[in-house]
Amino acid sequence: MPQLNTTTWLTVITPTLLALFLITQLKLLNSHLHPPTPPKFTKTKPHAKPWELKWTKIYSPHSLPPQY
Repeated sequence: MPQLNTTTWLTVITPTLLALFLITQLKLLNSHLHPPTPPKFTKTKPHAKPWELKWTKIYSPHSLPPQY
């Protein structure tokens, strides 16, 4: 049974991959996926933080025994 001759595979696969890469790059270069959006400048209001004014209970995980 004759063996498969693979000596020319590198010279065929390398230019093919290079061509696919270049075609992909050219397609991405010419496509406009999303136009740039202008930045929105909005005024931010200081929000009240309710946890700063009231005491909150800290719970321990269920795997730990209760601590009194």
